[in-house]
Amino acid sequence: MSDFKSEVYHIVSRIPEGKVMSYGQIAALCGHPRAARTVGQIAHFGDEHLPWHRVVNAKGGLAKGYWGGKKAHASALEAEGVKVKNYSVNMRVYRWWPDA
Repeated sequence: MSDFKSEVYHIVSRIPEGKVMSYGQIAALCGHPRAARTVGQIAHFGDEHLPWHRVVNAKGGLAKGYWGGKKAHASALEAEGVKVKNYSVNMRVYRWWPDA
């Protein structure tokens, strides 16, 4: 596994219930601010035991490529208390930043 992929896995594993991060945010924290699409690919094909439902686009939009589509993505987030409106979450309310 590449160092970048390992870093992505580590960050995603730390996102708490009821919070989300964007693909770009994760990429930037891994030292590759232009690698949001790569983070998306890692999410799409990554370890299914990680909380990928907590990863959204920069505007809070849900992923159509999520297993089961946007509806399933919304259901997974709503089960954790995240309010989803029009397949999007309010990043001002739900965005999470790790302490360090």
